[in-house]
Amino acid sequence: MGMVQKRKKMHYGDTHLQRRWRVRNRRRDLDQIDDDMRTRSGELINQSVDLDKPGFAQFYCVHCAKYFIDDRSMQAHFRTKVHKRRLKALETEPYSIEESERAAGRGSFKQPKKRVIETQPSKEEAKAGKRIKIEEKPEDSNVMEEDAPTTSAKKTRKRAKKAET
Repeated sequence: MGMVQKRKKMHYGDTHLQRRWRVRNRRRDLDQIDDDMRTRSGELINQSVDLDKPGFAQFYCVHCAKYFIDDRSMQAHFRTKVHKRRLKALETEPYSIEESERAAGRGSFKQPKKRVIETQPSKEEAKAGKRIKIEEKPEDSNVMEEDAPTTSAKKTRKRAKKAET
């Protein structure tokens, strides 16, 4: 008996269709989202009614650049792995022109800054005046994490103590 043949995903001459399907689901890049969070997060959370967008553009996740049908689905999205992954990606400072020039040899290398980003406030909290916070992590915490012993070092010390007794 022969093996089952694997079905090809695309025909040979359909490259123009592949490009269209690849771009269709494209979301905003991290640097664009970072700019939105810094400058116009209040506008994006409290948008005017637009009948062409899902949920009439009333429920928008600023971090993922995505519209939702209602508040319940947006709150469920905040608990998903996709949203948490996006928050984690936004923690590092976005790649900038200055950083690219430093990489090309016009300046000295600087480590990208880490930030603390919280999920956006709900619709009611935003109306009350709460905004998206973007805070830089203190650099002292990074030094303490490097100085802290690893778990393997702790196990080695425990084994050495057991051997002594």
